[in-house]
Amino acid sequence: MRIQLIVVVIAFVFASVGAPAQAQSAAIKQAIAEASVGDEDIASFYRETDFEPIWLGRGKNKRRLQALFEALETSGNHGLPTASYKVDALRNDIANATTARQAGAVEVAISETFLKYARDLQTGVLVPQRIDSLIVREIPYRARVSYLTSLVKSSPRPFFRALAPQTQEYNRLFGVKADLERQVGLGDWGQKVPGALKPGATGNSVAILRNRLQAMGYLGRSATSTYDPSIQQAVQVFQMDHGLTADGVAGPATIEEINKSAAERLASVIVAMERERWLNKERGKRHVLVNLTDFTAKIIDNDKITFETRSVIGAKSLDRRTPEFSDVMEHMVINPTWNVPRSITVKEYLPMLQKNPNAVGHLNLIDSRGRVVPRSAVNFAQYSGKTFPFRLKEPPSQGNALGLVKFMFPNPYNIYLHDTPAKSLFGREVRAYSHGCVRLHKPFDFAYALLAKQEADPQGYFQSVLSTGRETTVPLKEPVPVHIIYRTAFTSAKGHVQYRRDVYGRDAAIWRALEQRGVVLRGIQG
Repeated sequence: MRIQLIVVVIAFVFASVGAPAQAQSAAIKQAIAEASVGDEDIASFYRETDFEPIWLGRGKNKRRLQALFEALETSGNHGLPTASYKVDALRNDIANATTARQAGAVEVAISETFLKYARDLQTGVLVPQRIDSLIVREIPYRARVSYLTSLVKSSPRPFFRALAPQTQEYNRLFGVKADLERQVGLGDWGQKVPGALKPGATGNSVAILRNRLQAMGYLGRSATSTYDPSIQQAVQVFQMDHGLTADGVAGPATIEEINKSAAERLASVIVAMERERWLNKERGKRHVLVNLTDFTAKIIDNDKITFETRSVIGAKSLDRRTPEFSDVMEHMVINPTWNVPRSITVKEYLPMLQKNPNAVGHLNLIDSRGRVVPRSAVNFAQYSGKTFPFRLKEPPSQGNALGLVKFMFPNPYNIYLHDTPAKSLFGREVRAYSHGCVRLHKPFDFAYALLAKQEADPQGYFQSVLSTGRETTVPLKEPVPVHIIYRTAFTSAKGHVQYRRDVYGRDAAIWRALEQRGVVLRGIQG
């Protein structure tokens, strides 16, 4: 009814702004030209269309306006800040437009709102690097005017449906969000478990654990108050879905995750949808996906995981965190030399050398001409971090910090994937220990998978190069996109949604920023 009333008002405006139809049209066009002066994208679009309205009027314009209002009213389904589009104010402006000047101003205001909504839905509400300086992802923004030109050439409702990312992940997150909103509306998953529990335990705490697991879909109907094998199995599945050690014991870390509310999980899913919008572009039929919070690196072929390995990422300290970005892997280096980054050289190794010139003996001291300098020829005490004139290098070896292979996608952040001699770290639950690069648990298998596209015997080829002991660069004939992402909520084609801990606190910062922009957690009854 509200839309119909608006259409009637618009028709009245067009009929009453002047007697002759030609004069009415000219007055509206002049008003649109004046109202669009402050926005060059909108002004250029209307200039190309001779300042014809695309929202006000009947026919296609009416259908276009109806589709826009429907999209704005349901924008909260996508985790967007519905209030920021000021739908009611826009309706009132339309209803109160009784002159050509007012109608022109409303026409342009509708276009402004449309452009804000379209960009929010397609490429995100936030500018990520303003939230965290290490989210250095290049957002695939579309030219604003292209939204207007595409809209007028399209059927309105299909156009609006196509604005959101068309990925399987986004579609599944969209469904998970709706499910969680219903759970929030029902009052969460019940009482929180009061403390840690082990198999064999009995009593009210076990009953609370049982009820919560049932509400989350991990346990079938049961009336037991004993931590029996069915509860233990449910806990194990929950642990696997949350990146925990799957021992079936509801220890402190597991209980902390079990007690997370539906609202907290909902916030994680909304953040994941925003992040999916930031990556709304073609990712490559074959690409490498590194999810920092999951501590994994995967090779994806045609949307299917064809290889996966554990990873170690940058430590939690601000100067070691791994950044988020996308680039293209061009080659691998077998038997690599480690060129110690300047920051590590002066912050970590120079103080050691000043105390003991023979410290870190596995590293070579290199001068500006590339020559190896004997330690005895250098008075380390005379240098500071700013004046130290040497570089440090570690030759290829089994104990090299980069291991026996590294995978290169040249980038300004000096981040790459590599092997490591520190294998024990891969057995830990939280694996944030590196200086920023991503260490791989199974680097040789990762190399074989990449080389399979260009070598008949990828393993044999790799091992033959490795056996030389010489540093060797092996180009990838088909470069592979690499996407380093950070998702505390993500989905799979089957099974429960996966959640991970916010190791760097980035998703908490994103959620706070979304809240400040007007995104809300909804609880839907029923």
